[in-house]
Amino acid sequence: MTDLSSSPSSEGSAHDSSIDPAFVQSPTIVVENASKWFGQKVAVSNLSCSFGPGVTGILGPNGAGKTTLLRMISGLTGVSGGSVRVLGADPRKDYHVFGSTSLVPDEDAVYEDMTGRRFVTYAAQLAGTDSSDAAVDAAIEDVAMESAAMRVIGGYSKGMRQRIKVAAALVTKPEVLILDEPLNGTDPVQRAHLIDMFHGLGDAGRTVIVSSHVLEEVERVSSRVIAIVDGRLAAAGSVEAIRAAMNDKPYVVRIGTDRPRVLGAALFSSPGVLSVEAEETALVVRTTDIVSLGRLTPKLASEVHARVSAFRPEDESLESVFRYLVERS
Repeated sequence: MTDLSSSPSSEGSAHDSSIDPAFVQSPTIVVENASKWFGQKVAVSNLSCSFGPGVTGILGPNGAGKTTLLRMISGLTGVSGGSVRVLGADPRKDYHVFGSTSLVPDEDAVYEDMTGRRFVTYAAQLAGTDSSDAAVDAAIEDVAMESAAMRVIGGYSKGMRQRIKVAAALVTKPEVLILDEPLNGTDPVQRAHLIDMFHGLGDAGRTVIVSSHVLEEVERVSSRVIAIVDGRLAAAGSVEAIRAAMNDKPYVVRIGTDRPRVLGAALFSSPGVLSVEAEETALVVRTTDIVSLGRLTPKLASEVHARVSAFRPEDESLESVFRYLVERS
């Protein structure tokens, strides 16, 4: 791996970012063949990617390894193999780097009996940054929590807890801001406000990483995505490229019918159909064009005098799509 001990603006990478979309030019964070296991469980496996100024989305189903990766980047969890370097150094060994990085966890790491304002003040004091009234007020205002700042956190909704955790991170003025599912529990207005704020931080030159298991959220947050499943890199690049790769995945559709063999024979030569399997009262069809299949099925069923009782896509979870991306890479 290229030595990243120079200034962040001049850092390099052993990977060509013009060829490999998992890497960026002038990275502030470089993850190189990083692995993490807990006993026999592998949470992250030989993962390599980099991050730079701006906003990057990390996309993956629950349990994919997103949180473990974010904790390794923040220095809260060590690697079992490979390396993670932030601002040119190991975040677990360099106090300046550790102090320049802030992680907003998905879990409620808050003090229930504290007011929101006291919680933000405490975060600043703990980090050794400006804990003045002006600094705390600014962080609370950034997340639109002024009206609830003097209320006890124990009475906050999920969305309010998310926002006060973000304020506690912002008050430390981090160069690297890492947010694990920060939009969970937020309403549409709160979500739009936070997304605008993330964009503003990225535009100002900070490195912002936002994780989510929802593609539409990541699409609004960032134009660059790192997708992982089972702790491995599944895809990387623009949201458009990720969507295109996902759309290439064959669909599996179960069609309930009283004449599976007859209807199956009729469907076999339809556009995009890869295979047809006949069961006793259903067909299992693999196709790359689910729209055409949906349009043709009732027409062909009518022609062969078959009754269709169901048309149901199967296994279309985010995890199944990502597994396809891993398998084809």
